[in-house]
Amino acid sequence: MSELAYEHIKVGDEASLARTITETHIVNYAGLTGDMNPLHVDAEYAAHSMFKERIAHGMLVAGLISAVLGTQLPGPNSIYLGQDLKFVAPVMIGDTIKVVVTVTEKRDEKRIIKLRTAVYNQRGEMVIEGNAVMKKVGL
Repeated sequence: MSELAYEHIKVGDEASLARTITETHIVNYAGLTGDMNPLHVDAEYAAHSMFKERIAHGMLVAGLISAVLGTQLPGPNSIYLGQDLKFVAPVMIGDTIKVVVTVTEKRDEKRIIKLRTAVYNQRGEMVIEGNAVMKKVGL
């Protein structure tokens, strides 16, 4: 992917990524982080929960926001300064989620970019909403 220069980024620019959440994603994330909450890893336990089945870790799904920010918009040579998140609905194994980030503000004197971050499931229902603050440190 080519580098998007800071000067070319403008309010309203948007980037997205779609991914289907799999059993492997859940197992790998649980193993990496140590988050073995039974809502994520124990089907029998989760069957008796309010969700009736296992759900994806919220931060696993939120991590895909970071993927868009770091590779597409604002892209390489940018760093995370902050992120707020609201988990609106669960993501189930097999859901195809779409992350959408949109530039809402630019502060040229500091090379700061603010973005709306949203994640939707395959039915178009929002599952995560929030805002990110990034700093473009390179080109």
